[in-house]
Amino acid sequence: MVKEVQLRVSLQEEERTDILVLKSAKALKIPKEDISGIKVMRKSIDARNPKIIFNYKVAVYIKEPLPQSSQYTFNYSDVSNAKPVHIIGFGPAGMYAALRCIELGFKPIVLERGKDVQNRRRDLRAINQDHFVNEDSNYCFGEGGAGTYSDGKLYTRSLKRGDVRRIFENLVYHGATDQILVDAHPHIGTNKLPKVVQNIRETILKYGGEIHFESRVTDFIIKDNRIQAIQLKNGDELTANRVILATGHSARDIFYLLHKKNIALEAKSFAMGVRVEHPQHIIDSIQYHCQGERHDLLPAASYSLVQQVNERGVYSFCMCPGGFIVPAATANGEVVVNGMSPSKRNNEFANSGIVVEINADKDLFKYEAFGVLKGLEYQKDLERLAYTAGGRSQVAPAQRLTDFVEGKLSNDLNPTSYQPGLNTSPMHSLLPKLIGSRLRQGFKAFGEKMKGYYTSEANIIGVESRTSSPVSIPRNNKLEHPEVAGLFPCGEGGGYAGGIISAAMDGERCAEAACQTL
Repeated sequence: MVKEVQLRVSLQEEERTDILVLKSAKALKIPKEDISGIKVMRKSIDARNPKIIFNYKVAVYIKEPLPQSSQYTFNYSDVSNAKPVHIIGFGPAGMYAALRCIELGFKPIVLERGKDVQNRRRDLRAINQDHFVNEDSNYCFGEGGAGTYSDGKLYTRSLKRGDVRRIFENLVYHGATDQILVDAHPHIGTNKLPKVVQNIRETILKYGGEIHFESRVTDFIIKDNRIQAIQLKNGDELTANRVILATGHSARDIFYLLHKKNIALEAKSFAMGVRVEHPQHIIDSIQYHCQGERHDLLPAASYSLVQQVNERGVYSFCMCPGGFIVPAATANGEVVVNGMSPSKRNNEFANSGIVVEINADKDLFKYEAFGVLKGLEYQKDLERLAYTAGGRSQVAPAQRLTDFVEGKLSNDLNPTSYQPGLNTSPMHSLLPKLIGSRLRQGFKAFGEKMKGYYTSEANIIGVESRTSSPVSIPRNNKLEHPEVAGLFPCGEGGGYAGGIISAAMDGERCAEAACQTL
């Protein structure tokens, strides 16, 4: 017999290894000896009050053994000689599209502009140390996409788009810890994600798929409104009649290419702002109501903040407890910042994007000449501005949080996790009023919601500009582009996802759609 039980465990009780058995037995009014095992289905922390509570949802196995294997199976078989589906981009959407193709009996042929995870590390080192950006291999482009060298956050609200649990189970199948199946806000960690990504690559190759790194797509051959072939930077032309376009939200060259070919695109609302970085102990003390170091059983504290300011949302984005800030530019001459965390989230800093909603229809009137690409051009201008303000390298412009809100230049800056370094800059006057004035009001409001958050011990660092794509690629109810048969826009680059899990689910859906009529 199996019974599901909700349990509340105090911080002191959590120290006991048998506490779940004891509490389950009490809740079910059975002897603890009748419990043969407990499977944790969900775990979260309630730290709203000084008495911190761990909330558990558990399956209690009564006089029967725990199952030893997952109910999910992945039926991969050899597709070496099967019909091909071409996939452009090997981020979460592209990876899961390729895996799903194999399950459906079709051969994925993946074209990735960047390098594999091992060789990609050299280019990341060059950004941090030499301030040189390889435009095809960086924190955004390469095996696994932007997700590989990120916090690996797996939380999603896209519960209606597919089987979320299946996506998680597949990550576990490829080497992720099964803790991601339990935590309310799961993550893998930037130190562990590359191995998971490598394992996915090996599965695709093992069963007959192809993955071509350093293969940048430069053109599409379209005849009679149908995709016919793909052209690569090296001059190769590949015949293709099913193409899943999973290039991510930073592949600007693809947007320019489609626009040049008069293939329909749409301007899309997005968000931009800054990264704010606090010492982690400040966030811990606020969230856990503690002084000094947090309890060993408590993870580095996170937060989620939102405030409406002048009819636009100001909110935290991609919050990284115990993490570090990285240079996420995809071209020289721009500065872009992003955050990530290792699996243990044990760095001394906490960082988060704090961004302002930008309405594509109402806020970009000065950029209307660029048509559907107006948001992209707005992004680029702010990234170039950050490059100039930082000193024309990957050094980022920064300011103490309180100085930014009060409108004065910082004489010095706090320590930071951002390796290329910071340059004190008047961010309060550099950022457009659309963003800067709302950020200042937002930070004041956040300081009221989290006492101690508004502090001179925090830096703001610019710019956080790649929250989502400012362009979407339309598709019909068959997930095809309405003007180009055989072209399936997918994932974040198409405007259909907002993170690793939603992108993976969209990749699977596009694979199913592409294979359906092949």
